[in-house]
Amino acid sequence: MTLTLGFSPCPNDTFIFDALVNGKLDTGGLRFDVVLEDVQTLNEWALEGRLDVSKISYGVLPRVAREYVLLASGGALGQGVGPLLVARPGLDAFRPDSMTVAIPGRDTTAHLLFSLAYPDAARKQFRVFSEIEAAVASGSVDAGVIIHEGRFTYASKGLVKLVDLGEHWEERTRAPIPLGGIVARRGLGPAVARDVERLVRASAEHARAAYPLITGYVKRHAQEMDERVMRQHVDLYVNDFSVDLGERGRAAVRTLLEVWARQNPGVAVGPDPFL
Repeated sequence: MTLTLGFSPCPNDTFIFDALVNGKLDTGGLRFDVVLEDVQTLNEWALEGRLDVSKISYGVLPRVAREYVLLASGGALGQGVGPLLVARPGLDAFRPDSMTVAIPGRDTTAHLLFSLAYPDAARKQFRVFSEIEAAVASGSVDAGVIIHEGRFTYASKGLVKLVDLGEHWEERTRAPIPLGGIVARRGLGPAVARDVERLVRASAEHARAAYPLITGYVKRHAQEMDERVMRQHVDLYVNDFSVDLGERGRAAVRTLLEVWARQNPGVAVGPDPFL
């Protein structure tokens, strides 16, 4: 059986999936047709039900849970890993009623965490995450929410941190931050989904066992990133939760679903997302 599989070109995803998609594991009867896209595109495709297996933002999980089930392995969840609100020097505070802010996609966890901190923000612009630092630096927006490698590069581009939205989440909820997870189409059936989950876990374990090796596959897809930044990226976003969510990780995801429901009153949350 051949399954379509989507994840992002960011180092944490390519690091986790390298062994699975490059013939380093025995995948039995499963084969994978791989596409790499930014996470907001993957979110939109999940809403359309386009891929069999995909990385998504946890922020879109409530809207796709009827079609997809969440796997316990392969995602990004942790503490101190959240998005940052940044601006040019001289801006003391973000004023949500009057300032523009660039956000990496409507359905991203970054948007959910920003909305938790600034529920009345009225001037949002949704952009591809890799465009946001430049938009802030050029003055086309007043502030921006940065994710991924932006945590390590914003200062070198002349920007300053206003708020760590992940810290705000942790203080409000006392839960780790669910950033992105791996989902499988419910129509595949539980047996196939569990096989995929097992393989993703094995791929993550394979990569961690070889770390600090950064493979050519990871380097090839990293965007304007030196190897030091790639390792910072992996160190931050790949952890024990990436191998298995465990009960603490599942509890954090349920907390996020509750926050999403409060932010979207009257919108039905999908069924229990866990495999």
